[in-house]
Amino acid sequence: MNAALHPKQYYRLPWSLNDNVLGWLEPTKKCNLYCEGCYSENEPQSHKTLDQVRSDMEVFTAQRRVDSISIAGGDPLTHPRIADIVRMVREEYGLKPVINTNGLALTPEMLSDLHQAGVHGFTFHVDSSQRRPGWKDRTEVELNALRLQLATMVAEAGGLSCAFNATVFRHTLDQVPALVHWARDHIDIVHSMVFILFRTARSQEFDYFAHGERVGVDQLAYYDQDRAPKPLTAPDVVARIREADPAYEPAAYLGGTRDPDSMKWLLAGRLGQPGRSFGYVGRRYMEMVQVGHHLLRGRYLAYGHPALMSAGRGMLLAFSPFDRGVRRIARRALRRPLSLRRPLFFQSILVIQPLDMMAGGEMNMCDGCPDMTVHNGELVWSCRLDEQKEYGCFLTAAPRRRGEAAEAK
Repeated sequence: MNAALHPKQYYRLPWSLNDNVLGWLEPTKKCNLYCEGCYSENEPQSHKTLDQVRSDMEVFTAQRRVDSISIAGGDPLTHPRIADIVRMVREEYGLKPVINTNGLALTPEMLSDLHQAGVHGFTFHVDSSQRRPGWKDRTEVELNALRLQLATMVAEAGGLSCAFNATVFRHTLDQVPALVHWARDHIDIVHSMVFILFRTARSQEFDYFAHGERVGVDQLAYYDQDRAPKPLTAPDVVARIREADPAYEPAAYLGGTRDPDSMKWLLAGRLGQPGRSFGYVGRRYMEMVQVGHHLLRGRYLAYGHPALMSAGRGMLLAFSPFDRGVRRIARRALRRPLSLRRPLFFQSILVIQPLDMMAGGEMNMCDGCPDMTVHNGELVWSCRLDEQKEYGCFLTAAPRRRGEAAEAK
């Protein structure tokens, strides 16, 4: 069972190839942890020099207006000059450096160095598919103890954004509501919760081609149709969250390049206090924040500062006249007026549905993808970078004939 999601109910996020919220910078492909379904392979000798990083940043600034730079990999904390890279992004380019990491290498000393260098925040990837020392074979619920350790460390440093993402498999789908509730319980120090749906190549249904020649895809990181024969979609996740939180309601989305009605990035935002959600904002709120920030700053907004995320009471006053969701939140909050003596926090919940296949083999990508990275001086989809490295191009696909598909099974 999945939820019916209609694009007209939500704000279509205005991001495009050259006017977006993010750039995806990969200073290294070295990684210190295995994650099931990751498109990236560990390359221990892949650290880029500062000049190479600067060259990538020049491509971003020449081709793409952004608010933040996601510093990813590999794991960027394995790079010996990570503090210098953060400082470069902040001081030379005037952008927000946000580190995407599994957090394994993060120490209080490193955190202090990165804070001094100007890091804006962290997005931690923590999920049960990882072979994390001391945390193997833990459920998503059990891993909340680790998430809290990381969030507390960042909160104690002060003034930093903190987000978490997790890959969702069909066998972990039922644990998603527990993560949504955990994020609510720590809404004061966790600013965003992101669910990335596992991708399968569906090679039993489609043939793949590089430069016109048929190729196998077993070596690509996301190949696993035996384990995930039916890909997850955003409506699957929405339905599961609503079972535990009937008030949950998305507000904005990115469509697909081939199917504009698909929900490739599905964004919800709620206001609350630790342990209590007052409700979810509506589409007008998201529209006013994105358009207003672009009018004032010339950029769409990503990764709000913690001070902004704790200004929920001001949000109620500013947006209630315009947004139905905010008005509902205000009415609910006013039933408990004493609760408004404490800060009210904003928290986003994002569901990312990766590449999916159309019936004819067309690949439905995120239209206006924020996670474009630089490869050979050009912007490319980071989630398909392994195709570029393996074949020198993005793959195309075509449906197998009925007899061939049956034989492949």
